Amino acid sequence: MIGIDVGGANLKVVDGTDVHIHYCPLWRESNLAEILGQYQGEDAAVVMSGELADGFFNKTEGIRYIVDAVRKTFPDALFYGTDGMFHNSACPELAAANWLASVDYLKEKYPNGMMLDIGSTTADIVPFAKFSDLLGMTDTIRLQRGYLVYTGMLRTPVATLADSAVINGIPTPFSTEYFACSGDAHYVLGNISDEEYSSATPDGKEVGREACLRRLARTVCADLEEIGEDGATAVAQAFWDAQKILVCSAVKKVAADAAVENIFVGGIGSPTFAPLVGGTDLTAAVGIPADALPAFAVKEIVNR
Repeated sequence: MIGIDVGGANLKVVDGTDVHIHYCPLWRESNLAEILGQYQGEDAAVVMSGELADGFFNKTEGIRYIVDAVRKTFPDALFYGTDGMFHNSACPELAAANWLASVDYLKEKYPNGMMLDIGSTTADIVPFAKFSDLLGMTDTIRLQRGYLVYTGMLRTPVATLADSAVINGIPTPFSTEYFACSGDAHYVLGNISDEEYSSATPDGKEVGREACLRRLARTVCADLEEIGEDGATAVAQAFWDAQKILVCSAVKKVAADAAVENIFVGGIGSPTFAPLVGGTDLTAAVGIPADALPAFAVKEIVNR
């Protein structure tokens, strides 16, 4: 049995103890079925969130596309839904159920805990108690409750969270063009590696320190030669300061409202955020592949 998490930008597969992450943007012509064909011969448990990608007319079309693509390789695949049940065909309950699979798995061992799963695009912040209250919860409702914060380690445009940085001693407003992303900021600040910067860059160019700095410099309408490495790094730091406050404040509020005992942190942001929220890095402390938590979780709960 393998676990599959089909996101809008990344496809994650947990095969035994191995984790495979493929950049697979569903808003373009996707090679989802082709990638999944590499894993033939296994049964599959599947979760998704990629149905929201704007290449689809609506979520119904997105769900059908994902189910059909999976079925080409895994005709007997089972799909986990927001009702906490497994389904063998496309249905509305499959939309954005990956976070619930993670909670469903973790709550068995840690009933009074909560999860912060911060990946490339979003942060899921969900308490485990009263699991029944989570059933049927859409992403819109989670946004309203503070259980979903739409920022991540790679794909968040820098200018959506911060609006200025101090450059050469002068407060400098940001351009709102998509010049740089959170991946550029975190790479420059040492929070992610080359391998972890797995999404497309804003300008379609390479990942590397100088390339990231150049993208960050454009946020204040400058070339790197104009503001130097210190100026571009100040842009990265301004973004990180804003993101840190946003995510940590949301975690603090949910934890206080639910009176949780432990916070478990997953996603590629787990090593960075676990110390900030007083949480436990799932990979380092528990041995769970934090960067592919929903795929791991759905694989575990399908035969529970």
